[in-house]
Amino acid sequence: MSSTFNPQFQRIGEILVHINKLSDSQLQEALVEQKNTKEKLGLILINNGVITEDDLVTVYSMQLGYKKADEEMLLNVKQEAASLVPEEFARQNAVLALSKSKSSIVVAMEDPEDIACIDSLKRLTGLNPEVLVAGPTALEKALEEVYGEIKKTGEVQEVIEGIKVISGDEDDREEVDLSPESADAKDAPIVKLVNMILQESIKERATDVHIEPMENRVIIRIRIDGVLQVIMTPPNTSLSGLVTRIKILSKLNIAEKRLSQDGRFTIKTKEKEIDVRVSILPTVYGEKIVMRLLDKTGFDFNLKSLGFDPDMYKIFKKMIAQPYGMIIVSGPTGSGKSTSLYASLKEIKSEGINITTVEDPVEYQLDGISQVQVFEDIGLTFASSLRSILRQDPDILLIGEIRDSETADIAVKFSLTGHLVLSTVHANDASSTITRLLDIGVPPFLVGSCVNLVMAQRLVRRLCKECCEEYKPSDQELYVVGLDKKRLKGSKLTKPKGCRKCRNTGYRGRTAIFEIIPMSMDIRRLIFNESNEDDIRVKALEQGMISLRESGLRKVLDGTTSIQEIMRSTVEEF
Repeated sequence: MSSTFNPQFQRIGEILVHINKLSDSQLQEALVEQKNTKEKLGLILINNGVITEDDLVTVYSMQLGYKKADEEMLLNVKQEAASLVPEEFARQNAVLALSKSKSSIVVAMEDPEDIACIDSLKRLTGLNPEVLVAGPTALEKALEEVYGEIKKTGEVQEVIEGIKVISGDEDDREEVDLSPESADAKDAPIVKLVNMILQESIKERATDVHIEPMENRVIIRIRIDGVLQVIMTPPNTSLSGLVTRIKILSKLNIAEKRLSQDGRFTIKTKEKEIDVRVSILPTVYGEKIVMRLLDKTGFDFNLKSLGFDPDMYKIFKKMIAQPYGMIIVSGPTGSGKSTSLYASLKEIKSEGINITTVEDPVEYQLDGISQVQVFEDIGLTFASSLRSILRQDPDILLIGEIRDSETADIAVKFSLTGHLVLSTVHANDASSTITRLLDIGVPPFLVGSCVNLVMAQRLVRRLCKECCEEYKPSDQELYVVGLDKKRLKGSKLTKPKGCRKCRNTGYRGRTAIFEIIPMSMDIRRLIFNESNEDDIRVKALEQGMISLRESGLRKVLDGTTSIQEIMRSTVEEF
């Protein structure tokens, strides 16, 4: 090709050949097809799989002299700019406003030569359009997401503006019925606001909703993948209605504002049923609400999907197949302990085995397993439930949590009489799990005799596959996390970037990291001698235990998560 090649004077096909995206023979075949179908050449090439839509956009950019709107631009659209262009106009003309300044507005267009559209944009916005070219599929996707967000924001604002403040003293205020039966869509904006919060939480796979009163506003946050994110900040005038509405749903005392209260209600959608646990706590600025969302519709995890390393998987699967003994899983609240135990039950359940669980609450409903819900208000505690269950001829027993010596004593005795017990405790790592059992009051000789395996776990966020990017870590970063350059050979580290799909966090979804101590004779001997957790940990590491930090680093090396996430979730090893 000539060095004087100017794409602005060339046809699309010739440009594609020039940049090696198309061969001469492929071009000729497409031109023959074009004569028969009368379709655009670019569309023919895309449909035949010869080029991508991005290739065509690149060519348009070269030919017409316009800059290309890349994926990052389309994923990070400024809502204030997009809202200046009516949705109907944007969709009809395949145009999206990306950002704006005092005098200009940057827009992405499928057809940047549409002069009529550009003139209309100037009249609508009062700004000078700076045109970028974008592909139809990417543009349509961005339009759907951006205007969906704008619509949601507008609805929230409309609802907030419709909330009426009831003035006067507490005792003089009129009681407002906010129940769904009496509420009309037009005169119950607070009902809409609560529904929006719950809908957004379910849509984003949130596990918790926090409604927190401040001096001049209410902060509403949802916990996604273990991290709280703000979704809206309505004025504090909305707090009274929010609290009242949620109290009514939870069947709590709406007049009581000085004491903490706990309640629950259920959300039913077409796809799922969500159990909502409500906790209300009085603060200096008003009542704070935390709602825990539990999906009751089904459990689709199995042991392989939890994130075990192959070696850990073999050990754990072997231990849950034992006919008797105890398996204890530890970790903080929300670390996936219950999920691991449910996956274990799913693995070992059969028609020939009677499995019973005692939980508070029952987080997942499993077919073929008897599940008991603890209700301490009426005296149905872990201990009383367990005493009744012992007369139900169980083979395997899952105890939601060992909280006290009475529950621990029953669990130990059950395991020593030829049954398998699975349970959880709150502890920082596997070795401290053992000392935690001793602290509860289980004698050392019983811990050493009945416990088959202890496992500590954490949940770490997965990198978003849509936006994560490779990078070279600094020597300081490697030193802090405990990685050396030898281990990096053949591995490509990735870091979070952020896009619309992951709410600009860089992470989407979670996986687990584990630390397992199977009970060897040496470990049992240390327990019998009442050794401290440091001695137990040293011995376990000598015998090949993979620590939580090491388990996390393996996830870093295979591109599942980031160094930053492992540092957030695990402690440095000394």
